[in-house]
Amino acid sequence: MPRLTLPEFQALPYPLLDVRAPIEFAQGHVPGALNLPLFTDEERALIGTTYKQVSQDRAVHLGLEFFGPKMSAMVKQAQRLAQGKEVRLHCWRGGMRSGAVMWLLELGGFKVHLLDKGYKDFRREVLASFAAPREWRVLGGLTGSGKTDVLHALAAAPHAQPVLDLEGLANHKGSAFGAIGQPAQPTQEQFENNLAAAIAALPPNVPVWVEDESRQIGRLTIPPALFAQLRSAPRWVLEVPRAARVTKLAAEYGAEDPIELAASIERIQKRLGGLATQQALAAVEAGDFPLMVELVLDYYDKTYTYGLAQRPDEPDRTFVPVSSCDPAGNAAALLESLAGVPR
Repeated sequence: MPRLTLPEFQALPYPLLDVRAPIEFAQGHVPGALNLPLFTDEERALIGTTYKQVSQDRAVHLGLEFFGPKMSAMVKQAQRLAQGKEVRLHCWRGGMRSGAVMWLLELGGFKVHLLDKGYKDFRREVLASFAAPREWRVLGGLTGSGKTDVLHALAAAPHAQPVLDLEGLANHKGSAFGAIGQPAQPTQEQFENNLAAAIAALPPNVPVWVEDESRQIGRLTIPPALFAQLRSAPRWVLEVPRAARVTKLAAEYGAEDPIELAASIERIQKRLGGLATQQALAAVEAGDFPLMVELVLDYYDKTYTYGLAQRPDEPDRTFVPVSSCDPAGNAAALLESLAGVPR
């Protein structure tokens, strides 16, 4: 049975079929893969239990009993997923599951390219990739400075700067309010898979802009090797007037569900303090979003300023004063600071 190395496998343009069980696929998969499960979650669990408690032979026979009745349906499903009838295929370790499905699909007229060592090898490569050195430019600034908007402006014409949007990949804006209006966060494993793919798609040997983040983005963790690189990279800190930040955040939060806003405030009540928490909740109820933002920013501004002060040995830090939260203007200001243009 021909098997491809991971680079050979990834270079092919054909649809990618992952034959692991749905629960395995949901936990994490190669970005862009399609699930063609050989076994249901329950079947996989029963086969595993049989292997451990009875014997390997009995587990194999049980798998064949499950496999037989569904062979025709699997071929038809594969035809819907890959109409060109040439596919890439993998399971967890490149073992019996992918081998069985490869045999079936080839019987059904497919040309199949099999990944040697399976998804396990892909995951090993993903985790190793975060240690590969890159040149990063970290964009910092107080809450409400519009850092993500500036990243998008840097990526767009006329600047066309490479950027990595960590918060976009995490489906979270990075604060206690960061989940509001966002899709559900991926699993940690899928976040890492998507992150590795996004980094791999960046042009090599070119500095990449990335937002200053804490180690956690919502419930997800930036991989330690990557986080260490970001902490040691040069940092540009946007200095946006507080009034502009309050206006921006009040407009954004005013469009969100007040119940979700109140829940987010309650999550940080120990840090805000009892009085500020009650005042912020009352402001939400009254629709006074500028006041709510002012109260919350007291906490976030102190936290971010303290965090900067804890890194006095940072190798390179540039403060970029700007007058507003205009993404295009602030992106231009950053690039001017790179060129040494006085402001």
